[in-house]
Parts: sequence; structure tokens; C-alpha cells
Amino acid sequence: MLYYLFDYLEKTYQFPGAGLFQFLTFRAALAVLFSLLIAIIYGKKIIKFLRKQQVGETIRDLGLDGQIEKAGTPSMGGIIIILATIIPVLLFAKLENIYVVLLLVTTVWMGIIGFIDDYIKIFKKNKEGLSGKFKVIGQVGLGIIVGTTMYFHSDITVKRQKVTVANSIENISGNRMPEFYPEEKTLLTTIPFVKENEFNYESLISWAGEEARDYVWLIFIPIIIFIITAVSNGANLTDGIDGLAAGTSAIIGVTLALFAWVSGNVIFSDYLNIMYIPNTGELSIFIMSFVGALIGFLWYNAYPAQVFMGDTGSLTIGGIIAVIAIAIRKEWLIPILCGVFLIENLSVVMQVGWFKYTKKKFGEGRRIFKMSPLHHHYQKSGFHESKIVTRFWIVGIFLAILTIATLKIR
Repeated sequence: MLYYLFDYLEKTYQFPGAGLFQFLTFRAALAVLFSLLIAIIYGKKIIKFLRKQQVGETIRDLGLDGQIEKAGTPSMGGIIIILATIIPVLLFAKLENIYVVLLLVTTVWMGIIGFIDDYIKIFKKNKEGLSGKFKVIGQVGLGIIVGTTMYFHSDITVKRQKVTVANSIENISGNRMPEFYPEEKTLLTTIPFVKENEFNYESLISWAGEEARDYVWLIFIPIIIFIITAVSNGANLTDGIDGLAAGTSAIIGVTLALFAWVSGNVIFSDYLNIMYIPNTGELSIFIMSFVGALIGFLWYNAYPAQVFMGDTGSLTIGGIIAVIAIAIRKEWLIPILCGVFLIENLSVVMQVGWFKYTKKKFGEGRRIFKMSPLHHHYQKSGFHESKIVTRFWIVGIFLAILTIATLKIR
């Protein structure tokens, strides 16, 4: 909203300094600062309110050190993340941008699913929370919205560069802007570590003939649904010890902000030889607001936690990360960038699968890990949770650097 106000003041009255709001970097800096302040200042008030309403976490005794002491710690703190993300976006972003709209819908949608789950756990005293099938229905619903929008909306396009020797030389010397073909609707995406790193989902159905390309959405939308479901569940499983999910997600968010900015910038997309995606630069406003909210939430969620994000936060975080990656055509980088989420997911799948297999074969279930998800395995091994969190963050930073390196490693 402030963007439109200062745009009006500049165009109508040449108001001093109003032109700064035309710069993405300036608005992104304001967004991260505002979200950080909102999370820290109002987060304390929200925590007091949650404590007053007795919105405390019910802890099951799993034999982990320091676990029982956490009983009664306010949950549903994901509300802090959601508010601290949305408010700066409404203030500083161009709200007609389709990518911003899509992320706002994602935040509210997943926030509602997580809130219902936490509400049932806390107020209905049902430890299982929202039934798994209803969670999946909610995730599938969001996947359909995102997939349909990405496929059909006219503002979601890419531009591909006209590659010529002369163009390359002149662009490096700074004498001319790179030349691009007109904007086009396409299902192009990015494949890491490959020289010709563009992949078109249409190729999955092109074998059936040219007319079959009109039905590629029947493949594309289920892929989007799978990605959103997998990442949101991965974030949910990662939220098991103080500061782990929030810190890891902040690292992922900064990386995605960088990708969104270069993908939406003509000069940098040309220099890095990546597809230019018009309008995605505006996503950096949303992402930096998201990052600021996560860091501000860490102020209270770091060990020893004064509040837990609950499913209100973890499902929302996962949904946001997945949709951002899809929007900037980097969804195939998720296994690398979100490697911590992936290994947490896999540890549960491996543990459950092996237990069922050995129980059927030997009559007694056996375990690969002392406990899953993986962070609980290390707790059972005697590591303090703050050390586990720090080391997982370090792994997350390594994976983020590797993800950024894929811009040139082909």
C-alpha cells in the first residue's frame, strides 16, 4: 500500500525520496526490517496472549532429555510468522503481481490448515489433530490452485535470450542490453548440473503427438501437488526441536530470494545465462519479509523456546518454500536446497518401512535409527539439542551454497 502512496506522491508532486520505492532492493530491505520488528515486538504480546489462553503444548514422553520441561510452552506461534510476513508484503509489494498474490493465498491457505490442526490438538485434547486425509485434501487443493495458475494465467511467462556471438560480446562490454525473444507461455523449468539446463514438462507427453500437448496440465498439476505436499510435510517433520525448522527455513528463504531477484532481472539473467522470468523480482519483497519473520520468530523459538510454531507455522513454511521454488522454475533444486527437510522425511519413511518389513519377516520390528525423524536420533545419542540445531544449520548453509553454485556448475 505504501508503494502505491509514494508512487502517487512522486508522479503527482515529485515528493522528495518517493522514488526510492521504485527500487526492489530498497523495498526488500524495508520488508525484512519491518517483518523482523513486527515478529520481535508483537511476538512477545502474542506469546503472552497464547499463555493466557492456555494454548500450551502437550508433550508425549518419548524419553528425550529436557522434553518434559517443555510441557505447557505456548504453541500456535506460527501466527507470529504469518502476520510478520503478510503485513510488510501488503505495505511494500505490488499487490497486482500474480506471484505475490499466489504467495499470499498460499500463506493464508496453509496457515488455516495448520491452525485447525493445532486447535484440535490443544482445545479438543486430541493429540492426533486434524485427520491426515483432511491435511492431504488441503495440500492437494493448494496444489491445484498453484498448478492451474502457473499453467493458465497470462501473466506467468518466460523470456529466452537470442544467443549470438555479437550479442554476447557487446553485452559483456556493457554497450547494449541483451536481446530476448517475446514473452511466451511455457512449462520450462530448470534442471541442475546439466549444460542445457532447461526442461519442458510438455516433453513428458509429446510422444503422444502434438495435440496431446494441450493436456500436459494433467501431468503438470499432479507434479505440483506432490512437490507442495512433500515440502510442507518435510518442514512439519523438521519442527521437532527448538529453532530447527525456523533457522533452516530462513537459510532456504535467503537463497530463494537471490534466485528470484536474478531471475527477474534482465542483466543478471543474461550474465548467468538463465531464463528471464518477468515479474518474479517482486517475489524478493515477499521472500525477505518471510525471512525477517522467521528470524524474528527465532528470537523466541531459540533454545530454550518460549513458543513453538506448531503446525500453523510448519505447514505454512513448507507451503511457501515449495510455491516460491515452483514460481521461479527452480523446483528441481528442492532436493538440494531443502536437503534437511528431505533427510528428515526419508528418515521417517526408512524407519517405518524397515520396522514393518522386519516385523513381517522376523516377527519383531527392528529400527534403523534410535528414533525418527533424524534429529531425535541424535538426541537419543546424547547430543544436546542446541548442538544438533547448529549443525543442521551448518548443513543447510552448505546446501544453500551448493544450490547457488548450480547457476554456473553445468
